[in-house]
Amino acid sequence: EERQRKDSDDDGNGNQGEKPFWNLLTDFSQQKKSAIIRPQQVATKLAPYPWRVTRQTYVGALKESLKRLKQDKVAIAQTHWSTVNYQPFQEGALWEGLADMYDAGLCDAVGVSNYGPQQLQKVAAKMQDRGAPLATAQIQYSLMTYQECQTMNAACDDIGCRLISYSPLCLGLLTGKYNLDNLPRPGNPRRQLFRELLPGAKELLSTLGVVAEEYGKTQSQVAINWAICKGTVPIPGARTLRMAEENLGAAAGWSLRADAVEELDRVASRVSKPMIQNVFQTK
Repeated sequence: EERQRKDSDDDGNGNQGEKPFWNLLTDFSQQKKSAIIRPQQVATKLAPYPWRVTRQTYVGALKESLKRLKQDKVAIAQTHWSTVNYQPFQEGALWEGLADMYDAGLCDAVGVSNYGPQQLQKVAAKMQDRGAPLATAQIQYSLMTYQECQTMNAACDDIGCRLISYSPLCLGLLTGKYNLDNLPRPGNPRRQLFRELLPGAKELLSTLGVVAEEYGKTQSQVAINWAICKGTVPIPGARTLRMAEENLGAAAGWSLRADAVEELDRVASRVSKPMIQNVFQTK
C-alpha cells in the first residue's frame, strides 16, 4: 500500500516544512536498505503569498518545493488558502498556476485548502475547463467545527473530490486531556482558547468519553474515527511515536456504529461555542 504524506512549502509563517520531512524520509530509507521500500506519495501545499501574483510564480514555488523534496513530481499540489477575502484579483492567477503545474507534469492532481462550498464550486469549474483533476479539498473538520463544516461533504461529493479533515482533534481539546482545571501551560496560545471553548463543549466531551469507554478506545481515536465515518480523510498531528501509534489505532480494524455517529453528531450540533474557523476560510 502506498503511503501519502502531506507537507507544505511553508507553515504559513515562512518556515519551510519540506526539508525536515525529506530528512526523515531519507533516514527511514537508509535504515531499511534491505527492505522493499514502496513508492511514497507526497503532497504539498503552496502558500499564496502577496508576491505570488502571477501563475508563473506559483509554478516556480512548486519547482522549488520539488528541489527540496528531491522529487520529480508530487501526487497533489494544493493551494494553502484562498485570497478571495482580501486580494481577490490574485485568485485567478493562482488557479491558472495550479492547472499549469498539472500541465507541466509537476503533479498528478491539484487540490485546495480552506475553501468553502461556494469557492470550491468555482475552482472546480476552472479546473474542469483546464482539464486538471481537482482531487482534494482540505478544511478544519472536527466535532468542534461540525456545525459549520458539514456542508462541505455534499460540496465535495458534487464535484467528485476527497474531503481532507485537518485538526480532527481540535488542537488537542478532543483528546480528553484538558479541562478548566488542567489547561495547556501558561504562555501556550491554546490556554485561553480552551478556557473559552471547554464550557460549551461539556456535553460533547462527556459523550465522547462514554463512547470511548464502550468501544475500548481513547477519546482521540473515537474523534478521528468519527471523522472517517463522516467520509473525510483525517490528518491528525503527532509530536511523538506514542501519539502516532494512537492515531493509527483510530482506523485499524474497527468503526463506530451508526447510532454512535448519530449521537456524536447530535451533541456536536449543540456545542454552544464551536472552534473558530481558519481566518482564511471562505464561503
